[in-house]
Amino acid sequence: MRSFVVLFAFAGLFAISGVMLTEGYTQAPQVAPPQMAKGVVFHDVNGNRLRDAGDEPRPGVRVSNGNQIVVTNEQGEYTLPVDDDTALFVIKPRGWRTPLSEDNLPQFYYIHKPNGSADDGFKYKGVAPTGPLPASVDFPLYPQDEPEQFKALLFGDPQPRNQQEVDYITHDVVEALVGKTDASFGVTLGDIAFDNLETFEPLNRSIALLGIPWYNVIGNHDINYDARNRRNANETYERIYGPSYYSFDHGPVHFLVLDDIEWMLKDPATDKWGYRGGFGPEQLEFIRNDLAMIPEDQLVVLMMHIPLIQVNDRHGLYRLIEKRPFSLSISAHTHTMEHHYITDQDGWQGPKPHHHIINVTVCGSWWSGAPDERGIPHAMMSDGGPNGCSLISFDGQKYSLRFLPAGRDPNWQMKIDLPEELKTSKTTETPVYANVFEGSIHSTVEMRLNEMGEWKPMEHVGEVDPLFVRTAEHEAMLLDLKPNDWRKMPKPGICTHLWKLNLPALPPGQHHIEVRTTDQFGQTDIGHRSVRVVAD
Repeated sequence: MRSFVVLFAFAGLFAISGVMLTEGYTQAPQVAPPQMAKGVVFHDVNGNRLRDAGDEPRPGVRVSNGNQIVVTNEQGEYTLPVDDDTALFVIKPRGWRTPLSEDNLPQFYYIHKPNGSADDGFKYKGVAPTGPLPASVDFPLYPQDEPEQFKALLFGDPQPRNQQEVDYITHDVVEALVGKTDASFGVTLGDIAFDNLETFEPLNRSIALLGIPWYNVIGNHDINYDARNRRNANETYERIYGPSYYSFDHGPVHFLVLDDIEWMLKDPATDKWGYRGGFGPEQLEFIRNDLAMIPEDQLVVLMMHIPLIQVNDRHGLYRLIEKRPFSLSISAHTHTMEHHYITDQDGWQGPKPHHHIINVTVCGSWWSGAPDERGIPHAMMSDGGPNGCSLISFDGQKYSLRFLPAGRDPNWQMKIDLPEELKTSKTTETPVYANVFEGSIHSTVEMRLNEMGEWKPMEHVGEVDPLFVRTAEHEAMLLDLKPNDWRKMPKPGICTHLWKLNLPALPPGQHHIEVRTTDQFGQTDIGHRSVRVVAD
């Protein structure tokens, strides 16, 4: 969104070295004042989305033009300046919801583009001309119960290339949640598509089966690559989902949805375009204005696509949130699952580290790997974790995260890896690896044998997952022997949630291994694995 600056021209005389100059003076051009949008936020009593005589105005509701934020008066009225490329939106207050589309997308905005999108020649179309600004841009609201405790689903990078991959998402992730989730709403944390923006709408229809409001974050694969500036890169996203950054309240929590995709010219000589993580000054100004209206004791959750630690102008955001006692940020993008605790080593100046979650991705490793019996690739991520989604729970200022593996029992929270068979002389040289998918530096991980004896702590290590390496090597060999209809797995990456501990000396026989983990939220899980030991 553009900053709105009113320039006032003035006439005058200038004195230089005591001599009054009047000849050749040119008056500065007059700049017309911005056009003003007006409207009403109201309780839509009869549900027709139109402001009727029986509807009730809602005072004290925030409305924004993407830069400034105003609060409705006692008659529910607001006034904001607009230009020819503005999205007006209501900031949903607690205890109310906005209308939903047929695909359960919140309809909280009005896009004002009188001449339509500047997308001539774009492969994917933007917003059609909206015509003159309406006399009143009104926002209907509907009451709903929003208690202190609630849950939300987090999807990272569904990223389908085509309808087939939309079907993978439907069968692998969505179907297991239909009728079974108690989440109040969901969010896709960017890369809704994989460059093919025609997959937006079929994916929306699939996720709509969950029957809950669904918010969206823009990702680097959701933009128009034909664009030659950041503003025009979002045109198709805006047509489907509305503004690329906005905020809303649910229960006691304030959510900020951010656009950290900075579409930029990489090499002027070759005219090659690319992106980097960046908010930009206009969005940072919106965040500043938004947070100025949020009490210090309210939990603020910032949702973006590129991880905060990779954003070019993140320190500008740090300055806005580091003094708040309750804040959390969530992203996706890396196709791993990680917890980061941002400190002064990255320029953070807050009294305690800031928790940033990199959420698991729905598509895992971009739907790579051999297909299972359903024909869906296993999609193991480069850190050895499976694809899936997360459920985040809120209770006032507190929160907790739960990983939901795709196509598996929800209680499957780790992989334990070691050989199937060992000789007695090799047991003490053999490490047991535990990949705890949602683990962090604040997790405790312990191991014991044969359901007896004491639990021994495992060592948190920064290594590649050995099972991922073996799987990738095996599948690469199969692909070399015979072309198969699946994509090669990515290169292994360092896993941030891997623990290991060498086995003790074991006699011949079948031995049972247990690994117990307790995460930073106090959630405890136990994994099981057996090993066969034979005499030398």
